[in-house]
Amino acid sequence: MYGEIMGAIIAIIVVVLVVAVLIASIFVVPQQQAYIIERFGKFSKVQFAGIHVKIPVVDRIAMKTNMRVSQLNVQLETKTLDNVFVTVVASTQFRVNPENVATAYYELRDPAGQLRSYMEDALRSAIPALTLDDAFARKDDVAADVQKTVGAEMARFGFTVVKTLITAIDPSPQVKSAMDSINAAQREKEATRQRAEAQRIQIETQAAAEAEKTRLQGEGQANYRREIANGIVDQIKSLQAVGMDINDVNNVVLFNQYLDVMRSLSESSNAKTVVLPASTPGGYQDLYEQVTKAMLTAGEAK
Repeated sequence: MYGEIMGAIIAIIVVVLVVAVLIASIFVVPQQQAYIIERFGKFSKVQFAGIHVKIPVVDRIAMKTNMRVSQLNVQLETKTLDNVFVTVVASTQFRVNPENVATAYYELRDPAGQLRSYMEDALRSAIPALTLDDAFARKDDVAADVQKTVGAEMARFGFTVVKTLITAIDPSPQVKSAMDSINAAQREKEATRQRAEAQRIQIETQAAAEAEKTRLQGEGQANYRREIANGIVDQIKSLQAVGMDINDVNNVVLFNQYLDVMRSLSESSNAKTVVLPASTPGGYQDLYEQVTKAMLTAGEAK
């Protein structure tokens, strides 16, 4: 009886030990992780996602490495080629290379700190070679150069630099204020130029309109006088046709013109006081003699 009880206890102990050994031997690696297995303190292998078996006591999980992409933000102050101090903020995304998990674990104790040092060194080499305007304009080029330099260094330790971005380049508040003033002055200069150009066009357009108005008025006056002259000629021809002497004809035509002028003066809204001789025919006779004398004088001058 005693022997049977001892046998049962031993059997239970064996089962428990077997179960414990199985539990200690089997392990599961989650997705996007890698386990580094050491045997007697020496690197043995790398296990990726799935169920695996290790030898209890002999093998141990030395490190659980995350295979997902991590991001490191770096902020530093440096100066540009034109001696402007700026604060540069850069972000880099990196991950462990699946083929070099052991190298990444055993080579670098502080990967983030090492990557930060490389980033700062690369930025301090790139930004001082550019002016402030070029630093803004070529921000993507700077990020690409930094990624290339840092990526080559980190690849030696089993890391892959996925992407590097320059997220901010901030000058000091005094420099920002000066830049705003320069931009405002340039915009005001351009606005002044545009206003002057608009004024010049307006003046040219107005001058062209005035010139066209004067030309049309001149043509109108010429046509008006031409019609008057044609009317006088027709009137002279009509009077000559009825047998009047040329002197009498001229006298009649001039008298009619005299009456037309008097009527125009009396009907004009802008008419001023006009002093005429008390005897209108007498005044006309004086006018006729003066006109005739002027015509004779002009003929003798020729």
